[in-house]
Amino acid sequence: MIEFFLPMIPPTATAQEQKTGIRNGKPFRYDPPELKAAKAKIRDYVAQHRLETPMTGPVALTVMWCFPITQSGKHYDGEPKITRPDTDNLQKLLKDCMTWAGFWQDDAQVFMESVLKCWADRPGIYIKIEEAWK
Repeated sequence: MIEFFLPMIPPTATAQEQKTGIRNGKPFRYDPPELKAAKAKIRDYVAQHRLETPMTGPVALTVMWCFPITQSGKHYDGEPKITRPDTDNLQKLLKDCMTWAGFWQDDAQVFMESVLKCWADRPGIYIKIEEAWK
């Protein structure tokens, strides 16, 4: 098991924001600047916690997205955040970055996920990864 907290303001750009363009008459996918910046930010933070060798078996992933309370009195620490971005879109970006960083061989290994999204006094991303049936 590995667990860590990434102290940051979580990016709100998600993998869903990837764009399609046409080059030489053929479609191609690309990341707009905001998505590139979000990927770079998450990659930089998760790379600090990378493993010596990737996990090879089934992986259980727990993630808590802690967004900063921006308006005093409107939200409280730990209150569920029910506005965008959606948790599934946040998770896709995070898992892609964690695959890039070598936490596992393929994010298809994640067989179970628990995802929370809340307002927090201390913004960041809490991550716990457990390799099952080792």
